[in-house]
Amino acid sequence: MPGGKPGQKPTGKPERQLLFSEAPQHNHIVSPTAGLATAPKPNPPSTMADDDQPATMEWILQEITAVSRRIEGMDASISSLMLETKSIRADIAGFHSRVMGLEHRVGTLETHMSTAQDRDQDLSYLQSKVTDLEDRSRRDNIRLLGIPENEEGTGVQAFLHSAIPKLTSLAFEPPLDFQRAHRVGPKCQDGALRPRPIIACLLHHSQTRQILQVAQTHGPFRMDKLEVRITADYSKDTTERRKAFLSLRPRLRQLEIKYGLFDPARMWITKNGVSKDFYNPEDLKLFLDSFQTQTKQPAARTGHRTLWKKTGMHPPLGLRRETRTGTIQTFVPEAEIWKD
Repeated sequence: MPGGKPGQKPTGKPERQLLFSEAPQHNHIVSPTAGLATAPKPNPPSTMADDDQPATMEWILQEITAVSRRIEGMDASISSLMLETKSIRADIAGFHSRVMGLEHRVGTLETHMSTAQDRDQDLSYLQSKVTDLEDRSRRDNIRLLGIPENEEGTGVQAFLHSAIPKLTSLAFEPPLDFQRAHRVGPKCQDGALRPRPIIACLLHHSQTRQILQVAQTHGPFRMDKLEVRITADYSKDTTERRKAFLSLRPRLRQLEIKYGLFDPARMWITKNGVSKDFYNPEDLKLFLDSFQTQTKQPAARTGHRTLWKKTGMHPPLGLRRETRTGTIQTFVPEAEIWKD
């Protein structure tokens, strides 16, 4: 047959045909299972020689050993990180407990502060009531200032029976009657200090008011070329507030504000027909500070009819004018201009 070798005898059987052909260029046989859906296996490098296989295996083993060592190092690092994480968790738990404790303390302090504020308000209210009661208990008292020491002799009441009518030029009916009368404060020595004041408590309140009214309108009085003052007797807190009010009188005069100090410690002011009362000297001081910038009134422009109008006692005190056209303009003190 054409496919036989030369010199071979025919056997009588047909030659079996090859199902797969060889690929001489690849020098391998195709497997019958090549058509199945399996992933192709990578072919070993065609350049690798049989003599290089032990060296390649040794290199692979070295790489595996190095990777194993790296994994061991990573395990050690992970173990260290786990320990640090546990330590951090413990610290966070401690911080959490401390924060909870602080929140509890802050809540307790807020409760105490609220209670303390309520108590402060109650204390202020009680203090004001005590001051008011003390002032009321002193309504029948008068204080005489400037009478020299030992001028009263052996009895203060007997001295006042004759001294007060002479000072005030009043005729009392019934005669003056005192519950008590005495000097207060440490005794002066060698005239180094001012004479101690005399406090007298009268039996009739009408006589007390009569003496104080005359002292307010005609005082101070003269006794042997000495100045003698008669004033009402107040508590310590009321006396301090009255002194603070009286210290603001120069500013009130400078601003041309009418004022009056009434019992026990109430300052009344009036400006342009508007009146206001102050019971705290600090409030009056703040009002005067804000009112200070409004003392100078700007001059009116030529050809305009100026109408000064007050917007209120509380600052800012705006100044307005009406022009001939009927437009209302407001003066701006900062820019010193009139603005519609």
